[in-house]
Amino acid sequence: MSDFWQRFSGIIFVTFITALLWAALGAAKALMFYSIILLWLVIYHLRNLAALDRWLQLPELTSSTIPDSSGSWGDVLARLARYVRRHSQSQQKLSMALERIQRATSAMPNGIVILNEKDRIEWCNPMAEQHLGVNLKLDAGQQITYLVRQLQFVEYLATRDYSNPLVLKQMHYHQLTLSLQLVPYGDKQKLLISQDITHLERIETMRRDFIANVSHELRTPLTVIGGFLETLSEENNTDSDVRQRALALMSEHTTRMQRLVEDLLMLSRLENAQNIVSEKNINIVEMLHDLSQEAESLSAGRHQISLNLATDAQLLGSEDELRSAFANLVSNAVRYTPEGGEIMLHWMIHEGQGLFSVQDSGIGIGSEHIPRLTERFYRVDNSRSRETGGTGLGLAIVKHIANRHQARLEIVSRVGKGSRFNIWFPVKRLILA
Repeated sequence: MSDFWQRFSGIIFVTFITALLWAALGAAKALMFYSIILLWLVIYHLRNLAALDRWLQLPELTSSTIPDSSGSWGDVLARLARYVRRHSQSQQKLSMALERIQRATSAMPNGIVILNEKDRIEWCNPMAEQHLGVNLKLDAGQQITYLVRQLQFVEYLATRDYSNPLVLKQMHYHQLTLSLQLVPYGDKQKLLISQDITHLERIETMRRDFIANVSHELRTPLTVIGGFLETLSEENNTDSDVRQRALALMSEHTTRMQRLVEDLLMLSRLENAQNIVSEKNINIVEMLHDLSQEAESLSAGRHQISLNLATDAQLLGSEDELRSAFANLVSNAVRYTPEGGEIMLHWMIHEGQGLFSVQDSGIGIGSEHIPRLTERFYRVDNSRSRETGGTGLGLAIVKHIANRHQARLEIVSRVGKGSRFNIWFPVKRLILA
């Protein structure tokens, strides 16, 4: 109220002075005085209006650039400065909140696309750009179906039933498998959420293959055992030779199933991330002497087996696991090397790493098979593998054990020339004498 009374008092004062001049000097003098006051007021207001207009033309309106003034304009401009300051602070808070949201959505493993009521792209995060091949700078405002053109997605978008996600395979050159879910919100807007399930799909495929392979591996021995049990149960069968042959084959197939179960249990234990590798000093020289003798026993004089120990370095790790890995490679060499062939076991330091290798002069392996040799149940020759007693899991076990020791399994082979299986151990696993 004080500002109002000050202005009102000013008007009364000017009117009073004008009346005095009218009475003392006449109407002409009074009107001249009044005109001068009015002219000054017009100039005052025009000057402040011009200053305000110049401020409004600035590219950035801030409280610090608002012009100064006095009187009633001073009050107006001061209030305007406070409003601009509050607005600037609110805008800054909103910008910071938006930046935090954008950082959070950018860090999300899922893609997010905001679609308007016409299914046009308003915004998306970087992961959505990777999943869907979208470029926000170029594609903002585009119909989502112009960019994701798979018929299943177009139909999914048109049905308006988004209760279940849509799975799309072989997306773009990455060959991704994506799960897409549309979530309606707001005024006919939608969120398109994409999730990369390639790894989950691969695991599910492996699970199905694993079950099929295990079932296949067990079916033959169980069928054989069942058949012989049926034969032996016949009362008229008194032939002792048939009985002995049946018992021998049942024992053989039972042993095969037992080895398969043991290998499956070992793989399960190795794949359990909670099982930490024990850190013990392992005398590799002594272990390889034992394995060499076991190879001689398994070979029964059919091969020439040699042991080359170029170092007495020890290894840090799990003795049981490494013995299992080395024994797998040695037994494979004995089983797949023809009679009269050579098998060599090496332990050395090469290029700063520990190198254990098993080299043979066996049948060799085609280059097209080598990348898949460590897959479960993968066999180059199914019939030969079963004849030699293999479960199809040995090299998968070797690879897992090597990985658990930060080592690397390397396979070098040529058909008809033989194979060499190398396990390279990092220097941190070596204990030099």
